[in-house]
Amino acid sequence: MALPVNIANLNKVFDSRIRLGIMSALMVNESISYNDLKELLQVTDGNLASHLKGLEDNGFVKVQKGFIGRKTNTTYSVTKAGEKAFRQHLDALEAMIKGTQG
Repeated sequence: MALPVNIANLNKVFDSRIRLGIMSALMVNESISYNDLKELLQVTDGNLASHLKGLEDNGFVKVQKGFIGRKTNTTYSVTKAGEKAFRQHLDALEAMIKGTQG
């Protein structure tokens, strides 16, 4: 019989597949541009912007706005708090999966 599944250590902020995708991309890249994230995740501007805002509001991503020539360039990177929270979330997912294997 499988052990009870503990979902208490899962972080609700990462429930969305888009937020999982954003965090996954940021964990393996020092920074990534808005346009690259949009293309990578295949999401609309509004959808991506709202999820990035949620992650930013929680202190998990930081935004750098700048210019390349005359064009604005917005890049995102993961914060230390974001990295820690996401690793804990992934560890909880892994423990949950292992706990359900009979």
